[in-house]
Amino acid sequence: MATRAESAAVTRRSLLDAAAELLDEGGPEAVTLREVGARAGVTRGAPYRHFAGKDSLLTAVAAEGWERVGDRVQALRADPDLPASERLRGALRALIDVGRRQPHLYQLLFKPQGARGDGLERVRLQLCGPEGDPTAAVRAAGRFQDEFQAIVAALVGEADARHYGALLMTSAHGIAGMELSGHLDGDKWRTTADELVDTLVRMVSDASVTTWET
Repeated sequence: MATRAESAAVTRRSLLDAAAELLDEGGPEAVTLREVGARAGVTRGAPYRHFAGKDSLLTAVAAEGWERVGDRVQALRADPDLPASERLRGALRALIDVGRRQPHLYQLLFKPQGARGDGLERVRLQLCGPEGDPTAAVRAAGRFQDEFQAIVAALVGEADARHYGALLMTSAHGIAGMELSGHLDGDKWRTTADELVDTLVRMVSDASVTTWET
């Protein structure tokens, strides 16, 4: 027989999976604790025992999204058979792929910090202390950024890693946003997101060669 902690973990997992499905299907508006509970097949009150409200649930979904991207980038960094430039290309595409495959999740990942949670939810957090950590998404995003920066550092060196890392991240986010919004039109710009990623990698690789030569 499962322990209470094991049963709670299974329920929480079911709620997170259901929330992720609803998010993919209809965006944040489709995610309510009632709908999540129904999709997960749990009692009506179960979601409220794990999450203070919709926003804390979405924060947990975002944290898991960042963890998955971080895992993918970590695997790229640890692959000894990949050249540094290919690791960077894969890391950039890992982020852009989220926008392509899960656009609602992508927008959630880049939702401004502090934008989640209304006054009622903050009161619930203070009074009820539900399971979950409101800073989990921030930490998971930070882990992804650390892994990404390590890949950049292997190409350009530690001294320039932050500068080029910020340039690459903002560029990738812009590419993903343009593609997601439909403004990266092939007929207008005569290019694609993948070609732009290739250009970024080539530019940074060329800059790293120049740096090492000087």
